Amino acid sequence: MRHKKDLYKTEQEELADTIINILNLDADNSIILYDIDHNTEIKDGIMNLVPELRKYFSYNNINGLTRPERMKRPYLSLIRQITKVKYSMTSEDIRIDREGQIIRTKRYSFHLD
Repeated sequence: MRHKKDLYKTEQEELADTIINILNLDADNSIILYDIDHNTEIKDGIMNLVPELRKYFSYNNINGLTRPERMKRPYLSLIRQITKVKYSMTSEDIRIDREGQIIRTKRYSFHLD
């Protein structure tokens, strides 16, 4: 029996590209977690891909697909797990100033493998 990663390699890479397009990365190919958390368009766009992701990915180890209701950020789990078929992701802790308030968050950067 062949694995989904072998059968659907093209579809998986296309879905990774779709997620990257939904994220609307900045010029440095990065996005800030705070911005994802406060943008329902991004969160809904990624969560709307769940039926298609289940079709093309083996999702036993992807908690965002198996148990999204038990997670604080299932969309972040999907971003991490799905994009890694084509992109490498790095993260760094940062502080941003939003409306005069300093907020600790993360910046995620994506690079083609």
